[in-house]
Amino acid sequence: MSEPLFVTDMLLAIAVVVAAVAGAAGRWALYGLASLVGARLVVAGVLLTGGFALAEPRLLLQVPLAVLPVGWALATRSAASVAAAKVGAGLSGLWLFVPFDALLELAVSAVAVGLAVLVARWRDSGPLPSGGPRLARAPWLALPALLAPAVVLGVAYQDNVWAAERHHHAAAGGRSVEQLTGPRDETPDARFTLTAAHGRVRLSSGREIDALTFNGRSPGPELRVKAGRLVEVTLVNTDVEEGVTLHWHGVDVPNAEDGVPGVTQEAVEPGRRHVYRFVPDRPGTFWYHTHRGSAETVRRGLFGALIVEEEKATAGTERTVFTHLWPGAGDPVAAFDTADRPEGEAVAAGEPVLLRMVNSSEEPHLLRLGGTPYTVTAIDGNAVRGPAVLRPGTDLLLAAGGRFDVAFTMPDGPVTLSGDVDEIPNSAALVLSPGGDAAPAPASTVARFDPLSYGEATATAVGEAYDKTFDLALDDGFGFAMGRLNYVSSSVNGRLWPAVPMLTVDEGDRVRMRIVNRSLIDHPMHLHGHRVRVLSRNGVPATGSTWWTDTLNVAPGEIYEIDFTADNPGIWMDHCHNFTHASEGMVMHLGYAGVTTPHTTPHTDPIPE
Repeated sequence: MSEPLFVTDMLLAIAVVVAAVAGAAGRWALYGLASLVGARLVVAGVLLTGGFALAEPRLLLQVPLAVLPVGWALATRSAASVAAAKVGAGLSGLWLFVPFDALLELAVSAVAVGLAVLVARWRDSGPLPSGGPRLARAPWLALPALLAPAVVLGVAYQDNVWAAERHHHAAAGGRSVEQLTGPRDETPDARFTLTAAHGRVRLSSGREIDALTFNGRSPGPELRVKAGRLVEVTLVNTDVEEGVTLHWHGVDVPNAEDGVPGVTQEAVEPGRRHVYRFVPDRPGTFWYHTHRGSAETVRRGLFGALIVEEEKATAGTERTVFTHLWPGAGDPVAAFDTADRPEGEAVAAGEPVLLRMVNSSEEPHLLRLGGTPYTVTAIDGNAVRGPAVLRPGTDLLLAAGGRFDVAFTMPDGPVTLSGDVDEIPNSAALVLSPGGDAAPAPASTVARFDPLSYGEATATAVGEAYDKTFDLALDDGFGFAMGRLNYVSSSVNGRLWPAVPMLTVDEGDRVRMRIVNRSLIDHPMHLHGHRVRVLSRNGVPATGSTWWTDTLNVAPGEIYEIDFTADNPGIWMDHCHNFTHASEGMVMHLGYAGVTTPHTTPHTDPIPE
């Protein structure tokens, strides 16, 4: 419901700005402006029913800034009140597209409206000492109207520049991230080498992708390790000019092993290598990918699966499936792994089947499993307690970067996994059947899987005390990232990286976050180094098995409350896992008090997503 309201309000805000700039001072012009402002008030009131956080900037700043002077103008029709109405209403619409500091916007708006009143009274005060009527007819009202946005954008620009300069200076003292490593003196239980290089990937349709590969393939090799065992991975970069790192998505590794260039290490340049060591603490489905220039390098193939197994393997058929959007000449090419056409696989009837599904692209993917009832046994590598059986055709919305494990017993007939990938035409399907040659079966939607109420109920967090609480508002609008002005769907509390303030915690803190999405696009928020617990969505408490996640898809108009324990010291990225959004500035950091980093990102580098 919220997304159409956001679009409606954007159109109304544009109309208010146009009416304020072009409208005359007559009665009907004022009535028209008042109608548009009133419509914005109604939209804000409807948004308020979804939670105050959705309507907050409108109700606290934008609507009052228009309503008060417009009301004054309707009551008096004086030159001063009409000037105040035009400037106030115009700025009220403009601020929807410049989500920055509300107090600053309020202050400069008050100054601008005040100047508009003074200018209007000055022009009406009689003959001017010089210039006469010509001077009086000059567009003086344009000055206060332009003053406010110029001041706010200037402050936003300088804020971003200063933040970038601070980011490029290493802090002194404290504990360095380089000290927060995995075991260095023990013998690894498993050793792997991943070699990044340019290569060609051939999809099942015959289409060839100019790709980046690990060990000559993409997805890269599936790494299988045991929970609680020491893993060593050597990364070698053959010729990837952008540089490469390895991020272990969903695994709470020590900070130095996290693979974030400019924070936990420097990117591995061509001809160089880097060794990672860590002990995965719980079994589940995870994945690895580069964290350097990810918007392009992951899309082109630098990713693979990391499967952490129980000590004792389970029987049955197991398959890891990446749902991926490969770069295409026009639209991206949707595929399961490299299969962009239906792919068959033989599975004997009665065989237990486990599908590990990983979304390695930027958008949420709507997946559908038809032909058999099934259970969701794990979310983002976290086991679900008492999973209920879902009907065939139940949709699974898989966040970018997220994972679902689904289990079923193979029936006599075919089982089809298909997907709806952000309205991109695709025919990818995985068809399991006893003979391995069945055609994909169409599946109708019967329901949408909801982790908030799925599984056996566990204890809630009602009344729990927290040491730190953070509110994060995600907005559309103009902003500066690395000194560049862009219109993005990527701001956090009105700011873009590197100007988003670090969230600072102490080790052992219990931390609560509220995330509200006031933009028009889904944002899969990913906190490195920690898994989080979902407490509520849009005010509705979680009632099922504890929903642990590391990549939470926050759709337009949604408000989530989550919590976690700060038990993994370091400086951790917290960002949108739509890598394009991250590259536009939807990046911040969770920093532990006293932890510093000697690593810096070169000034020539874009956002180190």
